Amino acid sequence: MKTVLITGANRGIGLALAQQLHLLDYKVIATCRQSSPELDQLGADVITDVDVTNSDSILDLASKLDGQNLDLLINNAGFMQSMSLDSLDFDAMRRQYEINTLGPLRVTANLLPNLSEGSKVVIITSRMGSIADGSGGQYGYRMSKTAVNMVGSSLAKDLKNQGIAVALLHPGYVRTGMTGNQGFVDTDESAQGLIQRIDDLNLDNTGSFWHADGTELPW
Repeated sequence: MKTVLITGANRGIGLALAQQLHLLDYKVIATCRQSSPELDQLGADVITDVDVTNSDSILDLASKLDGQNLDLLINNAGFMQSMSLDSLDFDAMRRQYEINTLGPLRVTANLLPNLSEGSKVVIITSRMGSIADGSGGQYGYRMSKTAVNMVGSSLAKDLKNQGIAVALLHPGYVRTGMTGNQGFVDTDESAQGLIQRIDDLNLDNTGSFWHADGTELPW
């Protein structure tokens, strides 16, 4: 049985990934700050009080996972606060950077002892982090996702010799609480596409930036 750890697994895309991977016979380790009834019903190993912005919290998580091999690590926890050029909030920008950019790096770095040859690392990013996307606005969120794309690209290079592949995945415009339940796809459809991209990930295409539908996205 393969083992996956998912951050931010209590709702939205993280919960859908946990549910679908559970059905695919993964052992699911679901981490979050606070659980949800839907997650509690899943039968996963739920670890709460995990804050990806807090180094002590992630060190505690690593301690709890001592000796546990992870076949798949999905850095899903994220945060978006809308802002335009007329409503810049620099504290909110820093929070988005802490969660969306430093969070995946902090988690991955601390859980490296749990990864081995053949393991995969996934960062749930966004097409909004593509500089070529060019649609403007959403300054904090866009910058944090552009920066985490660099995190993933660097991890892919640094971990390749260890046999660990890395992917940066855009889930699509998904109807979740983060998007105000606006979007083009629901969480189940998004999760299906993400899992297919994870299955396709290998050392030959490590470092790729993909849409859940399989489209390779421009940086």
